[in-house]
Parts: sequence; C-alpha cells; structure tokens
Amino acid sequence: MSIPDYQTLMLPLLRFAADGREYRFREVIEALATEFLLTDNERSELLPSGAQPVFDNRVGWAKTYLKQAGLLDSSKRGFFHITTAGTALLAKDPATVNLSTLDHYDAFRAFRTRRRDRGSDSTSAIDRDVEPSSESTPEDQLASAYQRLRHELELDLLEQIKSSSPAFFERIVIDLLVKMGYGGSRRDAGRAVGKSGDGGIDGIIKEDKLGLDVIYIQAKRWENTVGRPEIQKFAGALQGHRANKGVFITTSTYTREATEYSGMINTKIILIDGIELTSLMIDHNVGVSSIGAYEVKKIDTDYFEGE
Repeated sequence: MSIPDYQTLMLPLLRFAADGREYRFREVIEALATEFLLTDNERSELLPSGAQPVFDNRVGWAKTYLKQAGLLDSSKRGFFHITTAGTALLAKDPATVNLSTLDHYDAFRAFRTRRRDRGSDSTSAIDRDVEPSSESTPEDQLASAYQRLRHELELDLLEQIKSSSPAFFERIVIDLLVKMGYGGSRRDAGRAVGKSGDGGIDGIIKEDKLGLDVIYIQAKRWENTVGRPEIQKFAGALQGHRANKGVFITTSTYTREATEYSGMINTKIILIDGIELTSLMIDHNVGVSSIGAYEVKKIDTDYFEGE
C-alpha cells in the first residue's frame, strides 16, 4: 500500500482521538501506520531533505490543518486532543474529511486568508497546499519540484558528457572517483587512469589513499547499449591481472544479460550507466554548481521549554 496523502489521514486521525483523551503525536503516527498497513520501507521513506519520514510529515500536516479548523487542540507541546467541534463532526459520520470539509469552518477560512494575505507571488506556489484540489503537503511540493529539476539536470548533464571529447570524459571519471574518495590525490589518479593500455581495461585507480588495493576501470562514452560480451571481455581482463574488483562506466545503458552476468561471476564488477553516472556527479558536485539554496525551518521547541 502506498503512503496515504495528508487529506486521507484526516478522518482516521480524528477517529483516533474520538474518545477525548489527550494523546502524544507519536502515538497517532504508530496507530495510523498500523491502520494503513505500511511496510517498514514505507515507514522509513524520508523526505529528500532527509529531515523526517514522509509519513510522519503527512500526519503532522493533517493534524495542523485539523487544529487550524478547530477540530483538534493542544494543551501542551507534543500532545493533542479532539475538541467539541471535532466530536460534532464525527457524530455526523462523514465518509471523508478533507480540505473542502475544513473550509466550512470560520477558523480555517481565516487561516487560509492569513496565509494568502501574508504571501506574495513568490510564496503563492507553497500556499496552494491549502486549496481543496491539493493533496500535497508543502514538503511534498518542494520534493516534487526538486525531483523534476534534478531529473532535467541529469539529462542535460548526460548530453553535455556525450558531446565532450574522450580525453575530457576520462577527466570526468577521474574527478568523480577522487571526489568519491578513491584514487588518493587528484595527481595520483591522473597518473593511474588510462595508462595501462590493456584490452578491456582503460585505467587503474587506488581503492584508498594508501593504495592497499586497486580498482580496474573501463569507461565507454557510448550511444549503443553495452551487452554481455563487453562485460565478459572486461572480466577476462581482470582475471588476467589477478584482480577481483572493477568498475564499468558507460554513458549509455546495459542489457539485462550484461547486468545478470555481472551478478553471477565471482569477480566484483560494478556497472554504472549514464543516468547513475550523472546522479553521482550531482551528488559529489562534479561538473555542476549551486545556484541557490532554500532553508526550511521549524519551531525550536527547546527554546520555549523555560517559558
């Protein structure tokens, strides 16, 4: 089952609090995760920022909007309880509770008006999460925008790599491996890669700064899909050097047979295709630069502890 959106969580959250008791926020997260039969992977899925699990974040926004509508309230930090208005709503046995439902409450309409009056054109995209047609939390929208921008950057970066010279592609591979912690110094890596001249091997690089082990590299700036014969050739070259570790990097993709073969043999061969190559370059800031940063903040509850 996929992770429910925050509007889907509103009614179950209200029902959880229906007995009028005061609950910890963590209690409802655990209860709703069980109710929606979420897997461990779904429970642990994080926002792109890595700051919070997606499910916890959506439960939090469901609680926030219910509170803004006056259906929930909090008497102290980290706790909440249902209000008279919330109990009255449940008494009507609604089939669902969503933003359209909340829009019937004066407090929620006032909340929406405050957000819009406070915002400008630059913030209106974030404020759209309180419109009835929206199913995304602000973090969901930021994550979606980030993923779109990253995907477009990966495609643009791949085209740039394909149009570069073979020598520059070699430099890209060196820079990436060094940024990832391989090859020792940039100078050491530059001397090592591309110097073996052995069929099936384009370079050798240190696995660690001390050079306790080495990794053999094959790098192909190709348009065609890499098949099993190329991986077999590379594996054979590794055996000829009594090596047990290799990285095959291509700007294209691999056939299923190539991928299956690399997983069957004793020699450890890592296959990196064009998209993974650009993803690693972005993660390690190779060939890309930052043009801006958006810092998302939250209340520092520890600051208010001594109030």
